[in-house]
Amino acid sequence: MILALGACAGLPGAQIPSATVVPTGASAPPVGSAPPAAAATVKDDSTWATKWGPLSAADRELIAKVRLATLWEMTMAQQAQTRASTARVRQVSKEIAAQHSVLDEQVLALAAKLKVQLPIKPTDLQKEWMDDISSRSGKAYDSTYVKWLRLAHGQIFGLIGAVRGSTQNTLVRPFSEKANAAVLNHQRLLESTGLTNPDAFPSPPAS
Repeated sequence: MILALGACAGLPGAQIPSATVVPTGASAPPVGSAPPAAAATVKDDSTWATKWGPLSAADRELIAKVRLATLWEMTMAQQAQTRASTARVRQVSKEIAAQHSVLDEQVLALAAKLKVQLPIKPTDLQKEWMDDISSRSGKAYDSTYVKWLRLAHGQIFGLIGAVRGSTQNTLVRPFSEKANAAVLNHQRLLESTGLTNPDAFPSPPAS
């Protein structure tokens, strides 16, 4: 859980296409529509008015980043079910893949209702993680897989909590709780392999 979102803002280095800026009260862009050229360089901090309550930039960031997490984590979890060298890692991967499948259905439905544009492929950094995992074999495969997935889940965890504590949108609030439960469970599953090391944990937030 992987929701990259700086350390507490999400998966490090993840580049998510900026949502189209929509003033409060205006219609949001349709799901999957291409943002205008300027949107790639202008950060959208607007709040959208919806019938379920205000939809903040942080709300939209969480929705997009949960989708991003699934795009690479579910793929790797499916791969690990056959390539991991230990039964425990294979079992953990099976559970993570299944839960990401459910979470992805939820995020797609939510984005459609709220007209939030979603990413369609992993970020360059996530692709590097995927390539690093895929290039390994045996115990090195298992430890590298656990390292990157645990790091990603640890980083998205902060944004989920921030959104749950601040969102005024009645659709985003229960979704953030579902995402929180999934990410927390995935962290526990990954840690249960005994393969987590200091590299698998993000830096703690500044005091």
